[in-house]
Amino acid sequence: MHFNFFHTGGLMRFGFLFAILLCSNSLLFSQVHTKKVYHPFTGTMTISVEGGATYGLTDYTEFSVDYSGRFMLEYYLPTYSKGTLGFRALGGAGFVKGKDKKQNPTEFRTNMQFVGGGLIYNLSLGEKIFPYFYAGASYMWFDPKDMNGNQLINNVNNVYKKNEINYNAEFGFRFLIAEDLTLNLNANAQISPNDYLDDKKYGSNDLFMGANLGFTFALFSEKDSDGDGVVDSKDACPDTPPGVKVDKFGCPIDTDGDGIPDYLDECPDTPTGVTVDRKGCPIDTDGDGVPDYLDICPNTPKGVQVDEFGCPLDSDNDGVPDYLDRCPNTPDGVKVDKFGCPLDSDGDGVPDYLDKCPNTPPGTVVDSYGCPVKKEEPPPKEVVLSAGASFGIGRANLLPTAYEELDKLVKVMKEEPQSRWLIEGHTDNTGSLNNNKKLSLKRAESVLNYFISKGIERSRFQVRGLGPDFPVADNRTEDGRAKNRRVKILRLD
Repeated sequence: MHFNFFHTGGLMRFGFLFAILLCSNSLLFSQVHTKKVYHPFTGTMTISVEGGATYGLTDYTEFSVDYSGRFMLEYYLPTYSKGTLGFRALGGAGFVKGKDKKQNPTEFRTNMQFVGGGLIYNLSLGEKIFPYFYAGASYMWFDPKDMNGNQLINNVNNVYKKNEINYNAEFGFRFLIAEDLTLNLNANAQISPNDYLDDKKYGSNDLFMGANLGFTFALFSEKDSDGDGVVDSKDACPDTPPGVKVDKFGCPIDTDGDGIPDYLDECPDTPTGVTVDRKGCPIDTDGDGVPDYLDICPNTPKGVQVDEFGCPLDSDNDGVPDYLDRCPNTPDGVKVDKFGCPLDSDGDGVPDYLDKCPNTPPGTVVDSYGCPVKKEEPPPKEVVLSAGASFGIGRANLLPTAYEELDKLVKVMKEEPQSRWLIEGHTDNTGSLNNNKKLSLKRAESVLNYFISKGIERSRFQVRGLGPDFPVADNRTEDGRAKNRRVKILRLD
């Protein structure tokens, strides 16, 4: 159990190292600029020599460190980004050892030789630091022995093959210390598919980890791929078309400094600091033909005619542009609203500059000069008589105070002899329902009799005594009960 835990811990440490690499890659990719950057390792061969410590994760559980060395050749594909992919071939030799007082023998030391290859991804973190990740495989020969150089028991008896294919992973950094030389620092893991690096087969497969320090010599090539006279390693614009004049950084000349090179610039004399489009012409956001840096009205809607300052035309000079002006021919000097129409303060439909009666009350019918027009009131179609003002208390006899309202209806009934009417009597809920029904009917009939006395035919009326059944207010209050005691006269047609 102790061995498995120790071995698993080593794998966890390697997984943590790999997670750091992934995070670093994500961070670096998020910072890649759209401008092309010539990678120092692009299209070149490198030679590396490294040495360092080895640490075995085997069936021997005590901490033990040994050493190894290796030689590498790498080639990187051409690129103009911050990352470049390469191929690695390597060879090396070294030792892995272990201690465990519970084992027999208590110590072992395995010598090994290996060759291999794989893919390496190299990043450019600024101009001096280059993190990388490598993944590949190697063919390894190994020979487990004790500390006196004697082969161990399973080794002597040929229980296993002493050569195998291992899987390799590595994360490291290169630091540029000269134009063609880097200092290397890395951590790696070499995973065995078997369990005999320590001559024992027990638990998980063996592996060993390493930490190396070394140097890489890069055969940087001084190419000028676009033929502009500036070598690729110093060319900030490596894809310049043939014949285009460039500056000392290999970028096309941009005389007006607007970010668009002269050979693409359709507006080569743009003033300094003016934002331009991809053709080198000043931005005209609203597309009105007047560039933003001259446009006093930069948000003009599409299709609207503008003046030389980019502002919409205002033919009548009322302050409201023509495309918004609902009254485009307003006389000079007349005040207008936001729609360009003359003000009409009293809302009578006659603008102030023509209104001879400027303070007409709302809703008043006026003539063309804004003055009120006299209009006869429409005949009433419904009248409600308050029982308190029209009848005696608890009585049905009609009081003279009701005659004025009733006479108005008499006039309408005589002017319109075909009209028909409904008379309803209502009470509050005080007293018995039967008495209230009778009282309400008697009061309605009193109103009917008044109309008949004025010469109106009985056949034109319907009469109802509804008592307290249809209140219009709260019967729990005195004011509510007073409103419910009423007679309603309603025109039916």
